[in-house]
Amino acid sequence: MNTLTSIQSAAELIRQGRTLTIAGPEESLDQLPHGQWIGGTCSYFMLPEGGTSDVEGKVFVTDLTDVGACTVRAYDEAQIGRIHDEVPENGFAIAIVPAGSASLTRYASEVPNHPLAFERPVAGWVAGVRLADIGQASAKVYDGKTGNKTDNGVVVVHVTLPPERLATIDIVNLFDAGDGDVLTFDEIGMHVRHCLVNGERVDFASYLRSRGLDDGKLPLVGDFSGAAINASIQRVNDTSVDLYAPVFPQVAYRFAKPVAGHAAALRERIAAAPSGGQVFSCNCILNYVHGELEGQAIGGVAGPMTFGEIGYQLLNQTLVTLRVL
Repeated sequence: MNTLTSIQSAAELIRQGRTLTIAGPEESLDQLPHGQWIGGTCSYFMLPEGGTSDVEGKVFVTDLTDVGACTVRAYDEAQIGRIHDEVPENGFAIAIVPAGSASLTRYASEVPNHPLAFERPVAGWVAGVRLADIGQASAKVYDGKTGNKTDNGVVVVHVTLPPERLATIDIVNLFDAGDGDVLTFDEIGMHVRHCLVNGERVDFASYLRSRGLDDGKLPLVGDFSGAAINASIQRVNDTSVDLYAPVFPQVAYRFAKPVAGHAAALRERIAAAPSGGQVFSCNCILNYVHGELEGQAIGGVAGPMTFGEIGYQLLNQTLVTLRVL
């Protein structure tokens, strides 16, 4: 089950003992009873009929109960390294992290170097806020077992699969690196002041403004041993730049090529992607905004439109789908 439903229907599923991941506005998640669920704040969703932000009195539910044996856990910032350690050897995890938190910075920076990061599937998403509330409200994640909500921590469902089944994560990234300047960075970070452009040290914020790249439509695309991983622009300040995902040293970045017909391109790529055994999916709020996806159907599995996606590591402007075969 991946569906937008009423608070009352979600509460009934919780009372039945179902194991769920739930996304919705804070005022809706606050009304749910304790149980086997994790949640995160989100106000934008992709449904079969198209994108929507009409979520008053509703939450989005993914039911994992019948997929495998589920365990709900919460981790504080200091315990983030344990998340991948505790993913079942034959199974997967779905994690939710709040945007703007120290936990997100630590997760994004440390997980790619974890020895099990790319061996055991972890999917998930970054909880966010309404776009109009950025800077005024904080994203929250919920441990349904205790009813605790926090703006700094990670909530996870670990799922152990039967021996004959296998979890896999697929991503759709519309963006290819352009052929412009090569950017490199001195250190891991999501708050950047300087970078090297073709080997010359520059003020990153000034560089973006001078190139007309400060609108955030195009991500940086890093070359990670042949894999293209995005780091998207969140905000350009006077002398610094905030990113939705960290940049890494010793990685060459270029800004992405523009994508013509964003929604149509997503629709085409999703139609060509594997579709069997889909359990969970999420997509990026930047695709929602810049692709003008409100009311536009693009296919694939319904899911939250998020402030970052997890597909083994933190991703940006990327569609993530977890399948169990």
